[in-house]
Amino acid sequence: MAKTKTPKPDEAADKLLDQLRVPQGPVDLTSWDTRATTGFTGTKEEGKLALEAMAPEVSDWQERLFAEGRKGGDRRVLLVLQGMDTSGKGGVIRHGAGLMDPQGLRITSFKAPTPAEKRRGFLWRIRQALPAPGIIGIFDRSHYEDVLIARVRNLVAPPVWNRRYEQINEFEAELAGAGVTVLKCFLHISPEEQKLRLEARLDDPTKHWKYNPGDIDERELWPAYAEAYEAAIERCNNAETPWYVIPSDRKWYRNWAVTTLLLETLQDLNPEWPTADFDVETEKARLATT
Repeated sequence: MAKTKTPKPDEAADKLLDQLRVPQGPVDLTSWDTRATTGFTGTKEEGKLALEAMAPEVSDWQERLFAEGRKGGDRRVLLVLQGMDTSGKGGVIRHGAGLMDPQGLRITSFKAPTPAEKRRGFLWRIRQALPAPGIIGIFDRSHYEDVLIARVRNLVAPPVWNRRYEQINEFEAELAGAGVTVLKCFLHISPEEQKLRLEARLDDPTKHWKYNPGDIDERELWPAYAEAYEAAIERCNNAETPWYVIPSDRKWYRNWAVTTLLLETLQDLNPEWPTADFDVETEKARLATT
């Protein structure tokens, strides 16, 4: 049997960072095809192979960033994953982050804030979870929940969540100035695909733990959430901290796309191996005598 050739993105095409980046201006999520495979022309099986093939390169760049941080560098990456229920935030972490050394990762999943966290302001718990220099941080949900569910569910008054867009912009500008590259990905699925995924969870006893009856309540608010996401993406889509829309009806493509964006981000940062702060030849001679 002939060996399947793993396809590569067209080298003449723009980076995936350019292709999936949200342009400035009004945002209409219906203009993005949730089943698109932007930047990839292969099959599902080829997409899975392409993701696996990225492992050595992603791991190498991650280690370079980690080494830079250990030797005094302040750069780090923050991958923000947002999306409707079942959009695949956990799947991206499992398949994409799974290619990297866990020592260089910090993964945080944000649930509803506690009363104590609420008293400290909505960005307080986010700041506590930021990655240290050299680390790749991954947020499963984030500070954007405070202009999403807080808006849709009327958890705070409109003037409060309206102010938060600018507070988020100021916060992310602060991060960029401190050496944090923020990679914000909206995992874009269709309501039809979400329904199929919820049905699959109900049909499989091994997936019942992932099902939450509240998902149906949230699903009924789909138009309101779409409007809230469009506002958040439009109002917090800045030059240094842009948004990326990831077509996510196809799980294999979603995983490949987010991992590719992370790889391209690391390549753009171009961390280099730190130079030795000791005399290498002297240390070789000393080692030889032991």
